[in-house]
Amino acid sequence: MKPILPSSRERGRPREFDIDIALDRAIVYFREHGYHGVSIADLTTALQLSAGSIYKAFHSKHALFSSALARYTKVRGAKLAEITNSSASGREKLRRILTFYAESSHSGQGRQGCLVIVGAVELASTDAEIAEQVSRSMAHNEQRLQGLIRLGQNDGSIARTVDVDVTARLMLALVHGLRVLGKTGRQRDDMLAVVAMAMKLLD
Repeated sequence: MKPILPSSRERGRPREFDIDIALDRAIVYFREHGYHGVSIADLTTALQLSAGSIYKAFHSKHALFSSALARYTKVRGAKLAEITNSSASGREKLRRILTFYAESSHSGQGRQGCLVIVGAVELASTDAEIAEQVSRSMAHNEQRLQGLIRLGQNDGSIARTVDVDVTARLMLALVHGLRVLGKTGRQRDDMLAVVAMAMKLLD
């Protein structure tokens, strides 16, 4: 099921607020506080909107979270695409991907956590719609990692003996593990050391 998008406006009627700005604020708040611990009253403050405006645009807290998750994965995906579309070797692209996650997982940004993990931990076991979004996001990330490992094997930067599927799954677990560790206040050097160790698995 696709995430519920904000309702359409009447032709010519000016938008009362920028949807993307509202979703970006919701992303930050849900990342920091989770889903179940957040009320509409909390969101009115976080989004700087009235409860009426939130309900009119998104219909419910659940629909707001679904739309925020869709935007989060889209924005993250675009950033990762920039990395993978570079002219670097498969190994270097993979290192940059892991470093991107490491850089997102320390200090203040790390404490915000990951919206995909919020969806997986708090909602995926009981909410089919969010489970589908989370599953789709993780599957896409795993496929991206598989592609980079295969590319590295083809250009000679990653050993042919590396099991593509298992190693991609391990890397997926690694990047999401980094996001969880980031919630505990780990520092940048800690995260980058994990990346350096992970790269040795490609030899």
